[in-house]
Amino acid sequence: MEVQLRKAETHQLAEILPLVEAYHVCEQIPSSAAARESAIDQLLDDPRLGGLWLIAVDAKTVGYIALCRGFSIEFNGFDAFIDEFFLLPEFRGRGVGKIVLAKIKRLAAALEINALHLEVARDNEPALKLYTSAGFQARDKYRLMSLPVNKQSPSDNVEDSNQ
Repeated sequence: MEVQLRKAETHQLAEILPLVEAYHVCEQIPSSAAARESAIDQLLDDPRLGGLWLIAVDAKTVGYIALCRGFSIEFNGFDAFIDEFFLLPEFRGRGVGKIVLAKIKRLAAALEINALHLEVARDNEPALKLYTSAGFQARDKYRLMSLPVNKQSPSDNVEDSNQ
């Protein structure tokens, strides 16, 4: 079994978008086709943001992995989130994920990324096992928290005296 990562390009949207939709359905991520396409377009158009790699097994596209680049004082430079990692169900549990994570770690190092982060559902035992076996460690001292800034939140009603 030969596993390859191929850097995705904009002309491959027709191949990428169904995989992203399948991932969002699987993970119950609410998103529209237009929003997914816009986000993928931005990621593919600007390599400073990271990138998306198609995963192929024996030359057949079976998934994708997306890295979104950031910067961390704690990690002394660039870091990245594995924002999305999807394999078609029939390719899970066959060692493909472990190979992909080893390849993405080497790729990240070549891109001068000092740390990789990811989110995983607490009850997703197969993914937890995969990520642990690849060297990822839970940072129990910390909890990932998010705030969508393009939606109204309760704190939006508080006046900022510094504006």
